[in-house]
Amino acid sequence: MGLSSSLNAGVMGLSVNATKLSTISDNIANSETYGYKRSDAEFTNMVISQGSGTYTAGGVRVTTFKDVDAQGALVSTANSTDISVSGRGLLPVTSVSAFGSNAGDTAELLLTSTGSFQADENGYLKTLSGLYLLGWPANADGTVTVPGRDSAAGLEPVNITNNQFAAAPTSTVSLGLNLPATATHYDASGDSYELPVEYFDNLGSSQTLDITFIPQIPAAGASNTWTVEVRDRAGTPPTAVVATFDIVFDDSSAAGGSIQSVVDGAGATYDSSTGTVALNVASGPMSLYIGEPLSGGPMTQLSADFSPVSVTKDGAPIGSLSYVEINDQGMIEAIYDNGFRRTIYQIPIADVPNLDGLRALDNQTFAISQDSGLVYFWDAGTGPVGTTTGYALAESTTDIAAELTDLIETQRAYSSNAKIIQTVDEMLQETTNLKR
Repeated sequence: MGLSSSLNAGVMGLSVNATKLSTISDNIANSETYGYKRSDAEFTNMVISQGSGTYTAGGVRVTTFKDVDAQGALVSTANSTDISVSGRGLLPVTSVSAFGSNAGDTAELLLTSTGSFQADENGYLKTLSGLYLLGWPANADGTVTVPGRDSAAGLEPVNITNNQFAAAPTSTVSLGLNLPATATHYDASGDSYELPVEYFDNLGSSQTLDITFIPQIPAAGASNTWTVEVRDRAGTPPTAVVATFDIVFDDSSAAGGSIQSVVDGAGATYDSSTGTVALNVASGPMSLYIGEPLSGGPMTQLSADFSPVSVTKDGAPIGSLSYVEINDQGMIEAIYDNGFRRTIYQIPIADVPNLDGLRALDNQTFAISQDSGLVYFWDAGTGPVGTTTGYALAESTTDIAAELTDLIETQRAYSSNAKIIQTVDEMLQETTNLKR
């Protein structure tokens, strides 16, 4: 068995080194392929039971795998939907063959580390190779309800055409202003001050609140109490008072000029813990933020003129979608031409116990296998997974210098195994010649 086992070992050596050469060739060919994970080959020896005083060559076997856990360097791009994972984990995608034109179609789960996504004719984000980006849709208020993290059942292809226009109603107005504390303002007529404040209704239309500040004039001639009346021009009639309340200011040396207390009136309820007055306008509930008691702002009564220095509001008018981008928490945000931003999808990061056990497919994608273990979807930047990065693509993990070094070593190993076969052939030839 000596010569024949040596011949078999030499043949197996040629075979495994040819396999090693294939992985090197693939790595070098894909050295400029974004998202490519290098292939590698691992050799293990085979041992055949040995008898006393004899040795039988067992040979060698090879196992190939993708080094999915390796991280390629990130390269900046000009496309906001060029998305990569910075750290451990993969993006969920699906193939064009597994997804139709309807969002309800069943999608096959695939995983990739990076992708250059663009909106197709139906508004779905996909790569030129036909990979659709998957995510969890956001609610109208921007929050995301996660249906489950251990399966892809709740994921759907990301579609941006459903968010071409958006408007956000105003829910809070902050009144940063000063009411004059000078005694000369409190004459017999009782000076009042008008403040028109723009807000946006549920349809994105611009509306106006007329807020009137009226000093309460006591007999002594000076007052720390102001009555606030709120009128909504969108109401019926537009001159009707929708809310009224009284603000009492403190004039002590410790907290002079700050709100001391607020007395609720018709249609208004003050919450001292949040500093807001709740009221209702034509489009629904709204809060006026005036400040907590003795907090020093944003509304004050100091010896200065009436000064509405910082009147702000939330909400936005109707805007047209300009572009979308992703933040490092995996939130895809739609940015509109009016400056409004709205979360429309969350892209989770997929992880498995054994990344190298994933089954490699075309287009730098991977599928769950028995060796990889079950998938779990994390929020980007939590647990063991990395963050999502927009305007970036991941380079190939191939190191050309290392691959060329392996190429030289493989070539020498292949030549050595060929020499073994040549030597065994010569020895068998000598054995054959013994009969002559």
